[in-house]
Amino acid sequence: MPQLASWIRECDDAHFARFFALQPNLRVCDARRTPVDLDAMAGLLLTGGPDIAAEFHGQTPVNPALIREPDPVRDAWEFAAVRAAYGRGLPILAICKGVQVLNLALGGTLHLDIRGHDLPEMKTANVQPLRFAAGVRHRFEHVNSSHHQALDRVADALEIEAWHAGDGIIEQVRLRNYGWGVGVQFHPERDMLYAPLFTDFFAQLKT
Repeated sequence: MPQLASWIRECDDAHFARFFALQPNLRVCDARRTPVDLDAMAGLLLTGGPDIAAEFHGQTPVNPALIREPDPVRDAWEFAAVRAAYGRGLPILAICKGVQVLNLALGGTLHLDIRGHDLPEMKTANVQPLRFAAGVRHRFEHVNSSHHQALDRVADALEIEAWHAGDGIIEQVRLRNYGWGVGVQFHPERDMLYAPLFTDFFAQLKT
């Protein structure tokens, strides 16, 4: 039985549970609840959450006051998990905060505050239009949105797959020259529309 390592907020449990229920042979190891053996994981799911603490940005943020309610304990676990998973070439799916963690862990930077991507009506409604690079496997023409930070300088190990059609904010990336690694700024766990992304990810997990 493959083991999937993650850290999932209590408020997100029900959203993810719908997708996990379709994978009866998958064991989800949630580091929020119990210690996780990173050496035993078959893949890594990085989920949404609060802003990343300043000490994990690799360089001093220009205005750290823009960082909202960070959780350094969670950040330490997630950055360690990225190093372990990436070093072993394991499948990685990174969502919202998760794609920001992935970018910082690999040497990129963040915009600490952007406008227009966290309006109440965008949290679960798929209303944000995207444009895509050529050859993108997972394409969702309109997505939800609830973030105030975003990728700025993209790490060399990442390749951009999608942008917001209006303001160019990066919404989807993939790991370059890597087995399977996708990061999205939107929240696919909030709508079964995104089931193909989860199905593809889960199919990569090996015991």
